[in-house]
Amino acid sequence: MDNTESQFSGSDFNQNDGFTSNLTAANTSLLYPYLLSPVMDKTINILMIIVLFITMVSLGCTMEVTKIKDHILKPKGVAIAVLSQYGIMPLTAFCLAKGFQLPETTAVVILICGCCPGGALSNILALALRGDMNLSIVMTSFSTLMALGMMPLMLYLYCQGFSNLQKAVPYVDIIISLVLILVPCGFGILINYFRPKYSRIITKVGLGVLMISIVVIGIISSVEIRGSLLNVLSPPLMSIGALMPLIGYSFGYIISSIFRLNQRERRTVAMETGCQNIQLCATILKVAFPPAVIGPMYLFPLVYATFQLTEAAVLILVFRCYQRFARNKKENYQQTLTEEKLKDLSEETA
Repeated sequence: MDNTESQFSGSDFNQNDGFTSNLTAANTSLLYPYLLSPVMDKTINILMIIVLFITMVSLGCTMEVTKIKDHILKPKGVAIAVLSQYGIMPLTAFCLAKGFQLPETTAVVILICGCCPGGALSNILALALRGDMNLSIVMTSFSTLMALGMMPLMLYLYCQGFSNLQKAVPYVDIIISLVLILVPCGFGILINYFRPKYSRIITKVGLGVLMISIVVIGIISSVEIRGSLLNVLSPPLMSIGALMPLIGYSFGYIISSIFRLNQRERRTVAMETGCQNIQLCATILKVAFPPAVIGPMYLFPLVYATFQLTEAAVLILVFRCYQRFARNKKENYQQTLTEEKLKDLSEETA
């Protein structure tokens, strides 16, 4: 346990009088054993930071200064983005953590996942649903830019609902992480503004790197932590991983309906609400928390991502089937009308 205590000696966690103050030799119920070797732990940290940097540059390449200005002047889309991203998802995470009576560390993980901004993946899903891409990009842009203030604020507010979490979240480390992700995002915006021809290439590369990194980091971590992976795949966490994106998709559509947006915009808001930036979430969990505190829980965003993609794929499939059915029905109706008109004309001629 000497090694465990030394991990906290230079950390802000020592100064907390919440649940982390009990992480001592006298009470180890909330501590995880060291699941990764120091070399592997550092390797995964560096890999996640590099991947996040590339992903945020590619996300910045989707942001257009002119469109951002337009939506600042007409802030309806921005208001919906803030309400859906930082209203629905944090509240959903809080209610699920309370409902499943999760332990403190796990509750923090769920709250951080729920308070994260939207990710670049939502733009692809909105495109697959034939949504409004301008609205999608603006919502992603603003939720990312506002994360610096909104994410710590939401975490602070919702942690008040747990008796031992008020001082357990490393806000300083999270804010530093958010500042650092805005830098590559700014690079992406500048590239898109001055060299727009490179933006599509960088965006495709960034999304490819993101998808590959999810698989690679998941495999490496699973091999290293082995049996402890069951902590992440427990029934409560699997249920939360399935419910969070589904609730986000559903209430995103409901809120956009209340705002009387058209069907394309409603589908867009639904995708933007349910899709979280899981790469950012995983990196914050892995880098901002000591290994003995977070354990294998930094892999929860991968569980969320799996359900997020699966549920979105089902919605896309249902939508495409409905669209094809509606189109065929319309074509048959038009064909019937045409035949009836031709029949009437032939009768009049006769």
